[in-house]
Amino acid sequence: MLRGRWLRGRWLLPGASLALGAGLGSALTARRRPGPEPEPEGLLSRLPVVPAVAAAGPPALPGSGRPELTKYGLPGLAQLRSRQSYVLCYDPRSRSALWVIEQLNRDSLSGASDRAACDFQEDDSVHEYHRATNADYRGSGFDRGHLAAAANHKWSQQAMRDTFYLSNIAPQNPHLNQNAWNNLEKYSRSLTKHNKNVYVCTGPLYLPRAEADGKMYVKYQVIGKNHVAVPTHFFKVLILEKEAGDIELRSYVMPNCPVDERLPLERFLVPIESIERASGLLFVPNILKRANSLRAITA
Repeated sequence: MLRGRWLRGRWLLPGASLALGAGLGSALTARRRPGPEPEPEGLLSRLPVVPAVAAAGPPALPGSGRPELTKYGLPGLAQLRSRQSYVLCYDPRSRSALWVIEQLNRDSLSGASDRAACDFQEDDSVHEYHRATNADYRGSGFDRGHLAAAANHKWSQQAMRDTFYLSNIAPQNPHLNQNAWNNLEKYSRSLTKHNKNVYVCTGPLYLPRAEADGKMYVKYQVIGKNHVAVPTHFFKVLILEKEAGDIELRSYVMPNCPVDERLPLERFLVPIESIERASGLLFVPNILKRANSLRAITA
């Protein structure tokens, strides 16, 4: 049985944590934000997207009294990619994405795009030191798992082809990829029948676990000569935009291992703040800036 509660502006619950494996989400408390706001055009259009082009010079740092510090540029900044089917933030250390966000609706799911006409390819907008290759996955025992799913973007052949960049891919257990995770992707698409838009944010997690010495460690495998990181878990956050303007939130975590596909998806619902704490990302404060109300669905 699912239940939903309204989220407050002060939404963090102390002691919230992710249950390793199939965990149940705990309830959140909430209220409506006062005051009407104009109808938003859509969450995706408000993301701070920058083109994947090198800057002509070092960026100006607000409040910095020492411009000479950036004389030779900065060694790294958030790497955003805006493509037809998604916006992505790339993590050069893991050779994959920190997060990928896409917009689904009834129109985007229909079309004549052919998956067979798409091939996995390196993302040449990423420096060769930091990108994954198909050779990294060959013989690894892992699938090339889509973060933004190909089937979400039948509306355009180019949009579907964009999902095959390896920057949108992470090493995924084959059983998970082809069964339980696939069920979650199908469920995400089914929600477009009763919602104006469904915004899907997907990404990897690298969660700590206790070892024999009683201490907690973050430990994960890497594959290929480029050391592509294998996530311990994956998250998927669904932001449902209702016709009336209300927002509903559903957040899931699955371990990167074989999962019984007969388990109901509600078993993988977790509190949104547990994903925020584990991933270093924030969802609720950004949504509440644009929405009058937010309802979180929990198990």
